[in-house]
Amino acid sequence: MKIEESSIVETNDYRVIIYPASRPFETKEAKAITEKLFDFLATWAAHGKPLDSSFKIEKNQFIVVCVDEEKEMASGCSIDALGKIMREIDEEYKLGLFDRMKASFVQNGEVRTLKLQEFKSQLRSGELPKDIQIFDFSKNTYLDFLGHFLLPLEKSWAAGII
Repeated sequence: MKIEESSIVETNDYRVIIYPASRPFETKEAKAITEKLFDFLATWAAHGKPLDSSFKIEKNQFIVVCVDEEKEMASGCSIDALGKIMREIDEEYKLGLFDRMKASFVQNGEVRTLKLQEFKSQLRSGELPKDIQIFDFSKNTYLDFLGHFLLPLEKSWAAGII
């Protein structure tokens, strides 16, 4: 009997928390951050129950943490613990991970980040072309992250600026 390729789609949609840095990571920073997060996530728990989680560094500038909440929900205390380790990383490397008043985008194949006011000003004045792609850090599920993290300007949150 021949087994046909499965058409079943993965239904788990992991919770995503995105930490956008204001600049790309240096190689040694990315290595140290990877080690710290690997160690932290190995022991990350909610009310004593381990959280099934992972992370990746996207575009060498964004830390994306995923947790499978179908197995165990991340509690307020566990989210606080994640925030604590991320603040330590932020302070050590001066990354601006908690600065939400910035915009990151791709222009000519390169990731750029500007303060939000400067971004708006350059977009309105035409200094930034209309063919840029915008990162959206508000994604909170992995499927949404996969499909909508980087969007053309006209389909992004920044479309209303111009």
